[in-house]
Amino acid sequence: MSDYRVERDSMGEVRLPADAYYGPQTARAVENFPISGRTIPVELIHAMGLVKWAAAAANRDLGKLTGAGRNPLNDSQVDAMLAAAREVAEGRFDGQFPVDVYQTGSGTSSNMNANEVIANRAIELAGGDRFAAEKPIHPNDHVNMGQSTNDTFPTAIHVATGVAIREKLLPVLTRCGAVLAEKAEAWQDVLKIGRTHLADATPLSLGQEIGSLARQLELSRQRATAAIETLVELPVGGTAVGTGINTHAEFGARVSELLAGATQIAFVEAVDHFEANAQRDALVGCHGHLRTIASTMFNVANNVRWLSSGPRCAFHEVKLPDLQPGSSIMPGKVNPVLCESLMQVSARVLGGDQTITLCGAAGGQFQLNVMMPVMADVVLESVRLLAGGIGAFTNLCLEGMEPDIEACAAAVEKSLSMVTGLNPYIGYERAAALAKEALQTGKTIRELCREKNVLPADQLDEALDPWRMTRPQQ
Repeated sequence: MSDYRVERDSMGEVRLPADAYYGPQTARAVENFPISGRTIPVELIHAMGLVKWAAAAANRDLGKLTGAGRNPLNDSQVDAMLAAAREVAEGRFDGQFPVDVYQTGSGTSSNMNANEVIANRAIELAGGDRFAAEKPIHPNDHVNMGQSTNDTFPTAIHVATGVAIREKLLPVLTRCGAVLAEKAEAWQDVLKIGRTHLADATPLSLGQEIGSLARQLELSRQRATAAIETLVELPVGGTAVGTGINTHAEFGARVSELLAGATQIAFVEAVDHFEANAQRDALVGCHGHLRTIASTMFNVANNVRWLSSGPRCAFHEVKLPDLQPGSSIMPGKVNPVLCESLMQVSARVLGGDQTITLCGAAGGQFQLNVMMPVMADVVLESVRLLAGGIGAFTNLCLEGMEPDIEACAAAVEKSLSMVTGLNPYIGYERAAALAKEALQTGKTIRELCREKNVLPADQLDEALDPWRMTRPQQ
């Protein structure tokens, strides 16, 4: 048996792998775009399968597939097409999507890739010969019925991204926030010194400090939910330019309803199909929320890294799990590797936002944005990286993080900022002079105040009570 076969499309003959489920238009795209070796994300492949399933179901219910038009299908063929689309959505044909990410800007090559795979698999399921020259289930006439790449490809991007955020990112944000909240509650009685500008500030509890990180995670979770909400309007039903040419008037609403039911995300037909086809502002807005989450996670990881610095010559107010040797030359050195990993993930997402923003701003002219495949690749990569990075950071770093109570306590009494508690008693200027003298002499604020009889002993103890400084006073 030959290792290739020959098929025809509207441009002539094409040679393609003998057993491939895809057809000539996919093969042409493979030849035309030998760019990166990176194919479209699997999440997008699965979403395309789901969109094709919903489109076929809507066309079936509207009587379009089995009606009096050209090449009507019978019921068993329709069932086979629905089943084939579902198989693509379930990931059974991921290896049949070889087209490079950096392809035609509308995603037409990948849309036709999906149409060809589903058509050929449906023919096979219906008992036909998928290698026959005449396709009883046609990739354009049947699988792509009532659709254009221009409306279905961005619809698939919205579906893929919404599902990925809900299933991958939201759970790890929730878990990370819960772990930090547990630590914050448990460490409320661990006193430590505050730091602003990386300089000593007034005391607070370690629980208060970690609680601020927990709140950042709660806000990040809200932003992830908002990111999904930016995507709920679907372009499907607009076809080529937004007019809905060659589709049923109810098609977009029915497909959106089916996708909402399948994903449990409140997808709806776009309010204005011309806007929905032409602009990818929703995707820009979605990634804007991801960018903010990445900024937050960089901050959280970096704060944990600083707090764990040491163990003897820096803060070391929290102890992180020892995961691996940290140096090829310094024996016994252990580094905050999960913090560094998540910081790199965050940096990558922040960089990806530049791509998304440029593609959204400059890629859309008149009735179509022509930079959609790379936008899909970036936004799905961002979700994947954040989910993986936050998950590992939580499970391997935060879960085992413990306070170094002695290190926290040691810094409090030495801090010059303890003098702030004297402001209500002796005023700012005199307190500042005491702080400067303490720095010059190496004495603590308490020692200096006792030496100079600045306040009676009971007042001094009250003024310099570090726990009193961790909350507002009446």
